[in-house]
Amino acid sequence: MRCRSWTGGRITNVTTREKAHQLLDKLPDSELEPVLEFIASRGDDSFARWLDSRPVEDEKISADEIAAIDEARAELAAGEPTVSHEEMKRELGLG
Repeated sequence: MRCRSWTGGRITNVTTREKAHQLLDKLPDSELEPVLEFIASRGDDSFARWLDSRPVEDEKISADEIAAIDEARAELAAGEPTVSHEEMKRELGLG
């Protein structure tokens, strides 16, 4: 599908998907989650339905796990170096 878009003082023809991307790019991060939830609700994703039907947490978090989480948060707050998801994947030979 094609639609018209006002860009830089001129009207351009873009696809509906391109226009949707433009609009999403303009939204602040704080407004993206409800949009994502709406879009996800439009599809038939049986895994998402299954996941939504599961309890939020079905295991107790141990004292050791809580301590590890607290330690990681303290390291982040102190500005200690982190490893990005992409770096970790490269290190593990996953991409």
